[in-house]
Amino acid sequence: MSDTKVMKSIDYVISTPTSIDYPALIEIWEAAVRATHHFLHEEHIQHFKPLILNQYFDAVDLFCIRDQSDMIMGFAGFSPETVEMLFVHPDHFGKGIGKKLMEYAITGRSIRKVDVNEQNPDALAFYQRLGFAIKSRSPLDGSGLPFPILHLELP
Repeated sequence: MSDTKVMKSIDYVISTPTSIDYPALIEIWEAAVRATHHFLHEEHIQHFKPLILNQYFDAVDLFCIRDQSDMIMGFAGFSPETVEMLFVHPDHFGKGIGKKLMEYAITGRSIRKVDVNEQNPDALAFYQRLGFAIKSRSPLDGSGLPFPILHLELP
């Protein structure tokens, strides 16, 4: 585990992962995507997986949330203004893990923006419950694929 402790409570720690943690992060990413991104086909998952692992993780400020046994339950990647990725392992859905990561993004990093796939209504509802509102829509994702992106911001 990284020595960098960012936020701590009795039941979890938010910390900065290292490249040693990347296999666990990509496993969480894949499990979460398979559980939530039903619009993606297998070839899309296999296309994005090495990009996430070999490029995207290093392009953002990564933070993970660990339980008391040091197991990573979820992670987020931030740019200076935007939550670029947020994934929670399906075993931990509904436990407030995503909310804790977003609270850190908002209060600890002053992040006010997030993008979400339009075809992922559960994620959209999650962000809207946290106060985010749709500001605009892009018909294609960042890779030019026909997966519309909703751009959300806090008021």
